[in-house]
Amino acid sequence: MVSFRQIPGENEVFFDHLAHFVPDMEAASAALEALGFVLTPFTEQCNRTPQGFVPAGTGNRCAMLESGYLEFLTRCADTPLASRLEAAIARYTGVHLLAMSVADAKATRAHLEDAGFAPDEAVQLTRAIALPDGGEAEGRFSVVRVSPDAMPEGRIQVLTHHTPDIVWQARWTAHPNRIVSLEAALLLVDDPPEAAARFGRFLGRVPVRRDHARLVLPLDRGTLVFTDDATPYGISTMARPCIAAYALGSAEPGASVQHFEAGGAKRVASGHAAIREGARLEMPPALGGHVVIDRPGSVPDWAR
Repeated sequence: MVSFRQIPGENEVFFDHLAHFVPDMEAASAALEALGFVLTPFTEQCNRTPQGFVPAGTGNRCAMLESGYLEFLTRCADTPLASRLEAAIARYTGVHLLAMSVADAKATRAHLEDAGFAPDEAVQLTRAIALPDGGEAEGRFSVVRVSPDAMPEGRIQVLTHHTPDIVWQARWTAHPNRIVSLEAALLLVDDPPEAAARFGRFLGRVPVRRDHARLVLPLDRGTLVFTDDATPYGISTMARPCIAAYALGSAEPGASVQHFEAGGAKRVASGHAAIREGARLEMPPALGGHVVIDRPGSVPDWAR
C-alpha cells in the first residue's frame, strides 16, 4: 500500500494539481463520470479582497486523488481571468494549468520576484465546499501567478493549501476507476533546454537531460518533462507550447484502463517499439489531452 502526503514541508515543492480548461462543464462532467471519476460539486471561485469577496470569473469541479487532484475549469463571469481561460480554450480544449504546492506562498513569491518573474500579488482564493454531514465550509488557498508572457506554456502557478482536510474528503478520493495519484506532466515546447531551465528557476530545482529531445525536472513529489517531439509517445501534433499529456497512478491499472476505454477514451499506440510500459490514452473531446496510466510512483516512458 502506497502512503501519500498531500502537504509539502518546508522547502519542498509538490506537483499539486493540473487543470483542464473546458468550454462546457456539463459535457465535461458527463465524460468524467463515464471514465469512473467521482466529482466534487460545481463551485464558483471567489477572491477574498479588503472590500469582500469578488468573483474570480471561473468555476470548477475536481477529481480529488489520494495524491494531488485534477481540476476542470470553465468560465462563469466576465473577468480578466475568465478571458484568459477562453483564449486558451480557443487554442485547444485540454490541460492549460499546472499548480505546484509549497508550504509558504509568500516566501515563494519573494523567490519568484528575485528570479525576475514579476509575480502578481498572492491571491486569497476561496470556494465553498460541502461537508459530509451537511452545510458548507470555506476552502482557502493562497495562489501566486505570473504573467502569461513569463510562462507561455500555460497558467503556471504556486499555491499554499490552508484547509487540506476540507479539500481532500475521503468520499471524493475513492474512484470506481481506481485512480489514486497525479504523477507527472509532459510539456511540448520549441526549446526544451530553455523551458526546463526557466521552470527550474521558477521552482528552485535543477533539470536533468535524458537525451537530445527531453529534459526532466524532478520535484519533491511529481515530475515535469520537456520535449520538442511527443509523437514517439503516441501523442498527435499539438500547437506549441502546450501541456500535452500527464501520468496517473492507479491501484489497479488494468481496471482503470477498462473504465477509461468504456467511458470513451481511446488507446493510442506508441511510435517507438521500445516504449511498452503504461497504457496511453487520448481523453474524450469534451476534456481533451492525453494520459498515461500505470502504478503509483512509476515513471512514464517519456520521463525516463
